[in-house]
Amino acid sequence: MRGMRTRRMRLGASAVALSALMLSAVACASDDGDTPAAGGNASAGASGKIKEGLSVAFLPKQVNNPYFTVSDGGGKAAVEEFKGEYKEVGPSEASASSQVSYINTLTQQGSDVIAISANDPNAICGAVNQARQGGAKVVTFDSDTNKDCRDLFVNQVTAQGIAENQVKLISDQIGGAGKIAILSATANATNQNAWIELMKTELKKPEYSKIELVTTVYGDDQDQKSFQETQGLLSSYPDLKGIISPTTVGVAAAARYLSGSQYKGKVALTGLGTPNQMREFVKDGTVKNFALWSPADLGYLAAYAGAALASGMITGKEGEKFTAGKLGEYTIGADGVVVLGPPTVFDASNIDQFNF
Repeated sequence: MRGMRTRRMRLGASAVALSALMLSAVACASDDGDTPAAGGNASAGASGKIKEGLSVAFLPKQVNNPYFTVSDGGGKAAVEEFKGEYKEVGPSEASASSQVSYINTLTQQGSDVIAISANDPNAICGAVNQARQGGAKVVTFDSDTNKDCRDLFVNQVTAQGIAENQVKLISDQIGGAGKIAILSATANATNQNAWIELMKTELKKPEYSKIELVTTVYGDDQDQKSFQETQGLLSSYPDLKGIISPTTVGVAAAARYLSGSQYKGKVALTGLGTPNQMREFVKDGTVKNFALWSPADLGYLAAYAGAALASGMITGKEGEKFTAGKLGEYTIGADGVVVLGPPTVFDASNIDQFNF
């Protein structure tokens, strides 16, 4: 009953905070630099233990996306370890504002932690700040918001690391020369855009001077649209040598198209995918290699980071440390970023060693 009373008190606090926020018209992207006060008491975690019974909600870019099914499953495993209450909610389509209503509902429900992969860096900021005013700790993972709109960002790997990895993989496959294209997710996806810009910079290096990036297209993390965009790329650029698709939905759809087309074995494809999605395409010769981190570990780390915040063990400041269960100790970097680790490259020699 005490947990229920606490939750009701949180709901009341949320309502007051929401009203105050709307009256003052505070937004994450405002120019005055004001940010909402984060809920919680920094001294609550003096014992170094995570509070039991924390309500932790995962809000992916879209539900029923294989990547987020795995990552959110990792979050669920972590929440069960520290005896919290887990839930997953989210839109079926990855549009810029599709997550707002879910954030508002979680705020009204008094969630202690909201772990979200943002479809847009700014579109959800108002709703996220209302959640923080209501007492929730907000952790972004996989794809960030504006840094002033959350408490921590759990990054799968540095953006620079992704760019370097993806460009090197495609360069090796096409012999360092030829036209390439990028098949991305949504046009507003924070992580995708950051990676693409850094890829463009990476391609300016002397060793990649013979590679030409001809275009970037967007499959909106929809299988059929990504398939069609791949088909369109080859129609528009019949001399294309390679495609980079740094999105699990996109790279699998592109592989499916190539595997049944005249371009199989002639047009190289790499990107970010899960081994289970890509196994058949690696084994039939459509794809030589691709990369990814462990999505389950990413969700697991996000859950522990949120729980540490909600328990007052950390505040999100640079240099603070916390332990994320089986993954061990992590240190918070600049701008409240925690990095999971480097990506793994999958190919025919190791892909059967992984099951996710």
